[in-house]
Amino acid sequence: MAKRTYTLKETKAKAAKYCAYQERTQQQVRDKLYDWGLYSDEVEEVLSELIAENFINEERFAKVYASGHFRLKKWGRLKIKIGLEQKRISPYCIKVGLKEINEEAYEAMIAELLEKKWRSLKDSNEYVRKQKAVRYVMQKGFEPDLIWAAVDTLNLN
Repeated sequence: MAKRTYTLKETKAKAAKYCAYQERTQQQVRDKLYDWGLYSDEVEEVLSELIAENFINEERFAKVYASGHFRLKKWGRLKIKIGLEQKRISPYCIKVGLKEINEEAYEAMIAELLEKKWRSLKDSNEYVRKQKAVRYVMQKGFEPDLIWAAVDTLNLN
């Protein structure tokens, strides 16, 4: 079955709709344009027009990604940063996105995750329970020093 080819105007409209539905990175749109059968010079032309018309904004993407993954998936800054790097977002945009996370909410999330995991563990050895709880929060992408500070203030028993 042959791939349908689009004119440049059709492709731009389709790409604008693709970007309007959800925040996208330049790379995601670039990959989609190649999937639609455009050549490199056409892809870059459409991309530059979408950026100029503010359909693609990587700073805005980083903000939405960071706040969404923190609130919904309960990810820490380290895991969010890695996720943004994998999407080829610039270090500046990553820094701007991570600033969206409120410090008090961040520390409260660490405490909430620790307490929830602590309650779910049935190990009789308190040291082992504490290690498992800390490891769980670390794998969510939170910084070890903040986790241990929370463990000390929570006094898990």
